[in-house]
Amino acid sequence: MRLGIFGGTFDPIHFGHLILAEQCREQCALDEVWFLPSGSPPHKNDEGISDGEQRAEMLEFAIAGHSAFKVDRRELKREGTTYTVDTLSSLMADDASRELFFLIGGDSLHDLPTWREPRRIAELARIVAVNRGDRPIHDVEPVRAALGDEVAERITLATMPGIDLSSTDIRQRVRAGKSIRYMTPRAVEAYISEHGLYRDA
Repeated sequence: MRLGIFGGTFDPIHFGHLILAEQCREQCALDEVWFLPSGSPPHKNDEGISDGEQRAEMLEFAIAGHSAFKVDRRELKREGTTYTVDTLSSLMADDASRELFFLIGGDSLHDLPTWREPRRIAELARIVAVNRGDRPIHDVEPVRAALGDEVAERITLATMPGIDLSSTDIRQRVRAGKSIRYMTPRAVEAYISEHGLYRDA
C-alpha cells in the first residue's frame, strides 16, 4: 500500500490541509492518507495547543465520508516530545510492506536538515513537498548540500492551489467573534462553537 502520512497540530484543521492531502493522494497515486495530530511537537513546545483528543475529533468530522482518509492517534498517546522519525519508525514497524510518503508544505522543506535524523526520515518515507498555487517550488539544492544526493532523490514535489488559510488566523477570528465560515468544514465550525474553543486568549 502507498500510504501518505500528514502530521500537524491541526488546531483546527481547515480546507487548506484537506486540499493538500487530496492533491497529494491524487498526484502521488496514494491508496490512503493518514492524518496524525501531533502530541508535543518540538517546534511548538512553548505555544498553547488545544487538547489532543479534541483536535483528533475535529479531524474525524472533517474527513468523514472520504474512504481514503483516516486519523491515526499514535502521537497523542506518546509521552514527551514527538519526533517525525519516531512516528515513521513506528508505522514501518507496524507493516514494513507499506510504502510511506511523508507530506509537508514546500516552505518546510528548507528546515528538513534541522530535524531529528533527517536522513533516516528520508530512508523511511519518500518526502512529498507541496507548494501553493503560483508560489515557486522551493529549491532542493540546499537540502542536497546539507544531506546529500540520496536524500534529495527521495523528495517528490507536488502542487496545490493557492489557499491562504491558517489555523492561527482561524483561532484569532474565533477569539474576535468573526466568521470562519468556508474556512473549515461546517462540522468543524460547529464543533468549535459547541465546545467554546479558542475563545480565551
